[in-house]
Amino acid sequence: MLTRIDHIGIACFDLDKTIEFYRSTYGFQVYHSEVNEEQGVREAMLKINETSDGGATYLQLLEPTREDSAVGKWLAKNGEGVHHIAFGTPDVDADAEAIRGKGVRVLYDEPRIGSMGSRITFLHPKDCHGVLTELVTSAPASTTEH
Repeated sequence: MLTRIDHIGIACFDLDKTIEFYRSTYGFQVYHSEVNEEQGVREAMLKINETSDGGATYLQLLEPTREDSAVGKWLAKNGEGVHHIAFGTPDVDADAEAIRGKGVRVLYDEPRIGSMGSRITFLHPKDCHGVLTELVTSAPASTTEH
């Protein structure tokens, strides 16, 4: 059962410049940052609020570390902007399987490790009205420290 918007992923050419925009314009601060070598991105999670299910809602800013990464290819084609929306779920495996059963293509056979130790998978945008959609099960609180 999807419980919340976990984050909105925003692709950018310059992570530091984009962080500064969100800090100076809206007052958002970086909650967590990391480099995900597998996905070829440098990212920052800006916490927007806490949620009733114990999770949070974030903006995820994504800068590619290589041109051949999914985000690098997306930026080359589309420019900066909203890259994907992610929904939080307590069980990414069960929800991905249920959604697959409804005819939506799930991009990973098994969920992968995402930001802050979460477990993630993606749904094909052509099956989701043009929106790349991510399903996220947050890591236990003790593993999400900065």
